Amino acid sequence: MSSSRYDIITSKVRVFLSGLLERLRQSLLQSRAKELVLLALPYQISAILTALVAVGYAKLFHLMEDANLAILSYDRRLIFLTAPISFLVAWGLVRRLAPLAGGSGIPQLMAAIEVATEKKRDASWRFLNVRIILVKIASSLTMVLGGGAIGREGPTLQIAGSIYRTVHKLLPPFWPRVSRQIMMVTGGAAGLSAAFNTPLGGIVFAVEELTKTHMAQFRTAVLTAVILSGMTAQWLLGPYLMLGYPKLEPATFSFMYKILFIAVISGATGAIFCRILLAFDKFRRSLAGWWPQAAFALGCAFLFALTVWFLGPHAIGSGNALLEEYLFAAEVDGTAGNVGARILGPMFSFSAGGAGGIFAPALSAGAAIGGWIAPLFEPSRGQFNLLVLAGMTAFLTGVTRSPFTSAILVLEMTDRHSAIFQLMYAAMVGFLISFAIDRKSYYERMKERLLKALPGWPPPPEKPQRNGVRGVEPGPNAPEPGAGF
Repeated sequence: MSSSRYDIITSKVRVFLSGLLERLRQSLLQSRAKELVLLALPYQISAILTALVAVGYAKLFHLMEDANLAILSYDRRLIFLTAPISFLVAWGLVRRLAPLAGGSGIPQLMAAIEVATEKKRDASWRFLNVRIILVKIASSLTMVLGGGAIGREGPTLQIAGSIYRTVHKLLPPFWPRVSRQIMMVTGGAAGLSAAFNTPLGGIVFAVEELTKTHMAQFRTAVLTAVILSGMTAQWLLGPYLMLGYPKLEPATFSFMYKILFIAVISGATGAIFCRILLAFDKFRRSLAGWWPQAAFALGCAFLFALTVWFLGPHAIGSGNALLEEYLFAAEVDGTAGNVGARILGPMFSFSAGGAGGIFAPALSAGAAIGGWIAPLFEPSRGQFNLLVLAGMTAFLTGVTRSPFTSAILVLEMTDRHSAIFQLMYAAMVGFLISFAIDRKSYYERMKERLLKALPGWPPPPEKPQRNGVRGVEPGPNAPEPGAGF
């Protein structure tokens, strides 16, 4: 064979192989792109569904609050009728239909994430399912109709986690593998984003509170869900802030001791508040049978009604009325009675056994403490507002032990970026003082209680291998395929 003919054949072979490799590369790229689209689709669908449900839930929640105010405006003594009926019905719905729908919902979401696996022993369905969505909404709305001092944010997170888990369950067998655990983590972030209209808060909460997995394993899923959920909620409700634009004034270095004082009181009170809630919960669960627990729920309702009667209407509802008054009213009368109302009202409401969140009541309790102590320093109006925000941040940190989440939430709710360092300072102080009182948050304590009651949990940590070597089975936080699309 001549050299020229050899060169021609060689050139044709190279062209053929190059074309074959290029077609193969294009095919791989297309298949990979298709896989990424399929992996992202469940998160996106779940995010939109979460936003729709969260918005509808919020509108019903506010409607029930308005209905209760209308009832009590007719005669305030009706609280002794509405509270017992609503507390008893809310407790009965949870007890009869879905026991794990009670309370905030965040401990249930945390527990579901911890027990979630891709195997048959997955137990996350116990904490997140369609029945829990329906019972959670019905029970919490019933509580609010009777004046219960609860929030909707914690329930929204459990509802969002249930939506994400349900969508995951409905995926057909041929679908690329999507991590069940990360679907639920993402649901929590999307739920918080839709409930508070705080996308950064949703992301920080997912990282700080819901999981210890490295962010790289689910960053795209969380970002996509937060964006879609938040944008859908804004499309339905319009751009809004939970607490829009309170007046603030620059805080000098010498002003920080005032924030320190309020943060210490608020953080300690938040931690003690949670210890009391845990004690009430333990006592209620120790009561055997329907009638003793029903009597306990009625007792909580009666104590709540007395709180409203003696301390005033600020004991009712989520506390948004107090927040708006303290941050925007021309004149504010911060009293110890408001502090008692915003602590005792949620305490008795939450302990009755129905569904309801603690996020919003914690913020209003911190605001009441800040508004009560702030006049001692004779602040200007802008400084007063800053001390109120510091109390909110520190009290919420005392409850959740999530200082970054608390500071970011208050920041995004008010759009007061100039106060970021003061809010983070209050969160840090609140965390340290509450950690000294109890090393674990209320959510962690409740999660441990839920897992302890879960049949067959924890699973055996080791299993025999074929080669005779015993190995540790990957835990629920191990990275999984489809985690970071």
